[in-house]
Amino acid sequence: MMESVDSSGSSFTPLVVLELSSDTKEEAIGWLLSRIRDQQRNGGAELLVEQLEPGIAAQEKDNPNMFLVGASQQRLLSGAEDVGLFKEFSDGSMRGFTCANKHNFKDFKGDGDSFLSMAECQYIVKHELDTLRARDETHVPGYAQVKLYPGKSIIRRLQSKGILIQMFPLHEKEELKRLSFSWYKKVKLSLQPLDDIRHYYGEGQAFYFGFLEYFTFALVPMALIGVPYYLFDWEGYDKYVIFAAFNLVWCTVILELWKRCSASLAYHWGTLSRKKAFEEPRPGFHGVLGFNPVTGREEPLYPNAKRQLRIYLVSVPFVLLCLYLSLYVMMIYFQMEGWALTVHDEEPTFWTGILLFIPSIIYAVVIEIMNLIYRYAAEFLTEWENHRLESSYQNHLVLKVLVFNFFNCFASLFYIAFVMQDMVLLRQSLATLLITSQILNQFMEAFLPYWLQRRRNKKMIHKVRKRKTLEDKELPLAEQVRLEADMSTYLGTFDDYLELFLLFGYVSLFSCVYPLAAVLVVLNNITEVYSDAFKMCRVFKRPFSDPAANIGVWQLAFEAMSVIAVVTNFALIGMSPEVKAYFPESETQLILWTVAIEHALLAFKFLLAFLIPDVPKHIQIKLARLEFESLEALKKKKMLEASELGKMQ
Repeated sequence: MMESVDSSGSSFTPLVVLELSSDTKEEAIGWLLSRIRDQQRNGGAELLVEQLEPGIAAQEKDNPNMFLVGASQQRLLSGAEDVGLFKEFSDGSMRGFTCANKHNFKDFKGDGDSFLSMAECQYIVKHELDTLRARDETHVPGYAQVKLYPGKSIIRRLQSKGILIQMFPLHEKEELKRLSFSWYKKVKLSLQPLDDIRHYYGEGQAFYFGFLEYFTFALVPMALIGVPYYLFDWEGYDKYVIFAAFNLVWCTVILELWKRCSASLAYHWGTLSRKKAFEEPRPGFHGVLGFNPVTGREEPLYPNAKRQLRIYLVSVPFVLLCLYLSLYVMMIYFQMEGWALTVHDEEPTFWTGILLFIPSIIYAVVIEIMNLIYRYAAEFLTEWENHRLESSYQNHLVLKVLVFNFFNCFASLFYIAFVMQDMVLLRQSLATLLITSQILNQFMEAFLPYWLQRRRNKKMIHKVRKRKTLEDKELPLAEQVRLEADMSTYLGTFDDYLELFLLFGYVSLFSCVYPLAAVLVVLNNITEVYSDAFKMCRVFKRPFSDPAANIGVWQLAFEAMSVIAVVTNFALIGMSPEVKAYFPESETQLILWTVAIEHALLAFKFLLAFLIPDVPKHIQIKLARLEFESLEALKKKKMLEASELGKMQ
C-alpha cells in the first residue's frame, strides 16, 4: 500500500478517504481536520489526516477537498480495544483484545504492525471518526444553520447536511489481486476462500458468501432427486407426495444446520460472543432537542407515538395499496394468458406455441420492475418514519420489502395452484418466472455495473496516460483514490439476501410440481458466486467491514418461508385426485385430515428445530470455559486488591 505524509512529516498508510463537497468553507475544513488530529483527552480522534495532492491528470473539475485518514500503530491498537475486537489468544481461544494483555495474543509480534488486518484498521478508523463528538460548538464553523449538539456525532451531522459527500475505505491493490485470483479468476471446484473474504471485507460479507455456498450445496440432494422426476415425467400425484414430504424435512434440516455452521464461523472469526456496541442515532434522525435517559447526553428526541401514527396511518395503507396494484397486474396477466391459449387452440402452429410463453415472460419482467420501484418507495417511507436506530430502520425496511416481494412474486402461483387448480399452467409459470428473473438479475447485478465501470475506468486511465511519461502499471495514489471515489457504492447485502430468499421460495413452495426448480437455482447460484465476487473486486468501492455474528433478520425470513412451504405443499397434496379418491363422500373430512396432518408435520418441524442445537457442543464448552476463566480472574483481582488494602492498614 502506498504511503502518504501528514503535516507533522510522519508517513502513514492511508486507510480511509473523506470527500467534502467542493464548495466547503475553509473554516469548516480547518475545524474538522483539527478535531480529527486533536488528542483523545481533548475530545479529538487522534488520527493522522492529510489533503490529497492533485494528480498528474488533474482536471479543473476535480474536487480538491479529498482527505486521506490513517492512524499510528499505537492508536490502532487502543482503537481495537475500544471497539471490542476479538482476536486469537495464545491458547487458541478467541478473546477481546486489550493493550495490557497484547503480548499474549497469538499473532502479536514486535510492536504488532501486522497484527490487525487492513479491514480491521479501517473499521477502527471509521468507528473513531463516527464517535467524534461535538463539545461546546453550537454550529459548524462557517455554517450558522448547521447546528451541533453537545455529545452528537460530528461526521453523521456533516453527512446528513451534505457537507461530507462520502467516506470510504481504500482498496489494497496487492491483496485484492490475490483474493481475486483465489476467488473467481480460476474456474475450480473448491470452496470459496471465506477466511480471505472475511480478512478483506469483514464478517458481514463473508457470512453472505458462506450462506450462498451453503445454500448451493444444500440444494444438491433436491436437484439430484428432481432430475429423474422431471426426465421420466411420472404423471400422477403419488410422486408429488414423496417429493413434498422430502421437501418439508429438507427445509427444516438445512436451516437448522446452517445455524450451527454460522455459529462455528462466528466463533472462528471472533464475533460470536462479541458484545453489541451501544447504538448511536442514525445520521438522518431528527427531532426536538432533549436528554437521552440512558446516556444523559443532549440529543434529538422524537415521540414514539408520532412514529407509530406514521407507520399505521401512512406506511401500512401504502403497502396495502401496492399489494392491490400487484393483484390488478396479476389479473391482466391471466387475461393475456387466456387470450394466448385461445389463439393457440384455434390454430396450433409453432409460433402460437411460442406465444403461450410470452405472457409469462412479460409478467416476470413487470414483476422485477415493480419490485424495483417499490424498493425505492419503501426506502423513502422508512426514512420518513424517522427511526432512531439503524437496526430498527433495517427491520422495518426488510419487513416492507419482503411482504411486497413475496406477494408480487408468488401470488400468481398461489392463484394458479389453489383457485384455477391447473398444474400444467403452474409448472409453466414457475419455470418462466424462475428463468426470466434469474437472467434479469444476472444482467442487472453484474453486466450492467461492469460495463458502466469499464467506461469510467477507461476514461480515467486514459487521462492519466495522456499526461504521464512513465509507463509503469501502478497508478499514482492520487489517481487511485479518485478512481475509487468514482466507483459505485456497495449498498450492502440486502438485495443479495432478498434474491436468495425468493429463490428459496421457488424451490420450497412449488418444487414438487416443477422438480427442475432446484437444478436451475443451483446453476444460478454457481454463476452468482462468480458474478458477486467479480462485482465486489472490480465494480464497487471497498465497503467498511461489518462485524456480524450471523445473517441477522434473514434467518427469520427463511424460517418463515419454510413454515409457509409446509402449508403449501400439504395443500397441494390434499388437492390431488388420488387423495380426494379416499374421501368420495365428504370434502370436509378431506380438509380436516389435511389440516390435521399438516399441523402434525409443523409440530415435527418445530421439534426438529428444538432437537438440533443452534451452537455445536464443542463451541458451547469453549465459551463456558472462557466465561469461567474471566470470573476466576475477576475473583483473583478482587482478592489481591483486598489483601493489599489489608497490608496498607
